[in-house]
Amino acid sequence: MTKAEPAPARHVAIIMDGNGRWAKKRHLPRVLGHQRGVEAVRRAVRGARELGLEALTLYAFSTENWSRPDEEVSDLMSLMKRFILSDLEEFAAAGVRLKIIGDYRAFKPDVVELVDNAIARTQDNTGTTLAVALNYGSRDEIARAATKAAQKGPITPETIGAELDTADMPPLDLLIRTSGEVRLSNFLLWQAAYAEMLFMDVLWPDFTAEHLREALETFAMRERRYGGR
Repeated sequence: MTKAEPAPARHVAIIMDGNGRWAKKRHLPRVLGHQRGVEAVRRAVRGARELGLEALTLYAFSTENWSRPDEEVSDLMSLMKRFILSDLEEFAAAGVRLKIIGDYRAFKPDVVELVDNAIARTQDNTGTTLAVALNYGSRDEIARAATKAAQKGPITPETIGAELDTADMPPLDLLIRTSGEVRLSNFLLWQAAYAEMLFMDVLWPDFTAEHLREALETFAMRERRYGGR
């Protein structure tokens, strides 16, 4: 019997790590590392669309990031607003649908309004779903999902899964972390239960569509058993 070809990845998530180290290596302000990181986001989204991914989830701002210096948090918010304002039309025209996971309504009203408008602008698009994790923590997500499930009936893996922020997305196939760090940092813990993982040495500002292509090629060579043989 001929062995079946592995199914291509549908949903990839990325922990975008290394902006600060990228800037430090070049003796530049940390904010410049974040700026270059935004450019890498553009390349990743365009690459995901060109490579036919159904969904790309990016870890942009965690619940723990509030502990960073106020100036850095402010810089991150400014970059996010600039990214939405400058890139929304391109992504909308390309059929990208924007989705947010996490509690972005904890941000300032001007950020919330921009995000709401971007979601509404792209909600009917049927191309790649770009899910951006904002004020996101996986343990918080699981706790929220379990609470909602309990209000509706018995708690099971299926009922919790139906209440997760990613419930309307394909199952997670591949989780990538850049910068050489080997940990999940409270990101998609439930969704990653049987996802493949790839830890790359490249710092996020240097990440390109070719890195994404190579990651998908690596994924395609892996045999997924889901606990079986």
